[in-house]
Amino acid sequence: MHMNLDSIEKGRSNFVNGMDEPHPKIVLLGWGSLLWDKRPEFDEHHGLWQFDGPELPLDFSRISSTRNGALTLVIDNANGALCRSAYALSARRNPDDAIEDLRRREGTDKRYVGFFFRDGTRCGQPPVPDSIRLWADHRGIDVVAWTALPSNFKEITGHSFSVQNAIRQMQSLPADVKPSAAEYVWRAPDFVTTPLRTALQAQPWFAPPGPGTGA
Repeated sequence: MHMNLDSIEKGRSNFVNGMDEPHPKIVLLGWGSLLWDKRPEFDEHHGLWQFDGPELPLDFSRISSTRNGALTLVIDNANGALCRSAYALSARRNPDDAIEDLRRREGTDKRYVGFFFRDGTRCGQPPVPDSIRLWADHRGIDVVAWTALPSNFKEITGHSFSVQNAIRQMQSLPADVKPSAAEYVWRAPDFVTTPLRTALQAQPWFAPPGPGTGA
């Protein structure tokens, strides 16, 4: 799906009817549960997800404490497969508010929220991928924010991240956690294709979520 600059302007005007002064074009990047796990307090502050964001190295290499040990998608420069990301236009006029929206949604510290101001005035603590810089410049996006939680697979398991080690980690989860862990992988956008996802979805025990499952 392609969203041109006219669409961005139209979407922005839907949020800020009656506001005459210009304000920056702020977008949030997403690739995992931000796209499907609905949280009204977050979702009311951004537009629809568009599926032609910058390409990023992604994989399910973070063990999530909030998801009871399930593997979640993160930017992983060492192990990630290059995948397209999604983006949504923020309704916020102040970039700091948009960054805070994402921080609260992810339940993390600000140091794990990446952000990039195209004019070069500010950027977050996490390194800014070149693909984000180039994409923002090409699209005329003023501010980009994204989740920058790191992979912690080796830190927690003591083993390097690999397809086989990750499958063992998923198999070791309690029986009552496995369905939600599988749901997270199955619900990732189709354009997020990694060797681990392909291998997991071929496992007979790794069933997709049933009808009515999830948010």
